[in-house]
Amino acid sequence: MTTPLKVGLMVPVNNTTMARELSAWLPAGTECVTLRIPRGKGMLTRQTIPAYRAQALRLAEEFAGHGIDILAYGCTAAGFISGPAADSELAHALGEVTGKPVVTTARAMVEALNATGVNDIAVVTPYLDAVNAQLKVFLADGGIRVRAFDSLYAPDVDALGRITGPEVAALSRRTMSPVCKALFIACSQLPTYEILGGLAREFGRPVLSSIQSTAWQVRRALGIGQ
Repeated sequence: MTTPLKVGLMVPVNNTTMARELSAWLPAGTECVTLRIPRGKGMLTRQTIPAYRAQALRLAEEFAGHGIDILAYGCTAAGFISGPAADSELAHALGEVTGKPVVTTARAMVEALNATGVNDIAVVTPYLDAVNAQLKVFLADGGIRVRAFDSLYAPDVDALGRITGPEVAALSRRTMSPVCKALFIACSQLPTYEILGGLAREFGRPVLSSIQSTAWQVRRALGIGQ
């Protein structure tokens, strides 16, 4: 039996999904010590990212006394907007602050998709066009081609929080294409724990999500079984 983990989790203040689902994908009894990064009602943009990143680094200092095993930075859109290099720099900076290994959801997405051995994928998101464009750039940097795409286009965090698992599954079915070898569901707010297995069986191809990929990368970083 794998020992339960203590994960330091950083998410946007509005996130109501990731702590619950991340724990479910990790060893039984795993605890997420969650710090919520303040943000406005609007979706993140290039203009708001510097202040958001600075707040994340300040908040991370609070993990010092919690005895966490690893830090998971679960801010998917922030990673896409910042880009691969800046996402890597932030992971390094968070590691220096906490003295712990750091996994970012944006990088975990690329690593998990690369581990499937496929390049041509379908992607569904809840984001607006600006973030969707950056997501595709982030994936392309990792050698991954988006061959089919759609979004729920949530205009703000309130709309984002109302999206349900069945809505995500329905969009996934509409988006998946025969030319795609896998499907990725982006965003750590979207509920996917209950739908990934069924979609994978239905499509006969891998179906991954932001939270599931983060859990996979946490296990990988700590050298524990998948």
